[in-house]
Amino acid sequence: MRIRGLHPQGWAPARGYSNGISVDDATRFVFVAGQVAWNENQELVGQGDFVTQFGQALRNVASVLAEAGALPAHVVRMTIYVTDKRGYLADLKAVGEAYRAVFDDHYPAMSLVQVADLLEEGALVEVEATAAVP
Repeated sequence: MRIRGLHPQGWAPARGYSNGISVDDATRFVFVAGQVAWNENQELVGQGDFVTQFGQALRNVASVLAEAGALPAHVVRMTIYVTDKRGYLADLKAVGEAYRAVFDDHYPAMSLVQVADLLEEGALVEVEATAAVP
């Protein structure tokens, strides 16, 4: 299987995401439901701390992927829902470090959407993903 980022000629480089992803010869897809910053006991961690919650949500995505025999590098699409985009933008360096701690330098097609609220009380971020597994 080959996964490659799509960046139209003449466009400025995407930073921290891909504009699109092409998957050739994919054999299996894994769809990860929205993950919040729960620990294994469904207790929210990082109350009021966006970066901590983002890191935990990403680790939860990776745990679900692992259950399916998939890796973060297999993710082709990710949607990040935030309750306040300013929380995301407040410390982009730390957000990037939290991302790379789980996904290294793999950047799938991504969208970040600000929402009015999330179902889990106190959750600041929710992450869902789709993976193409060889």
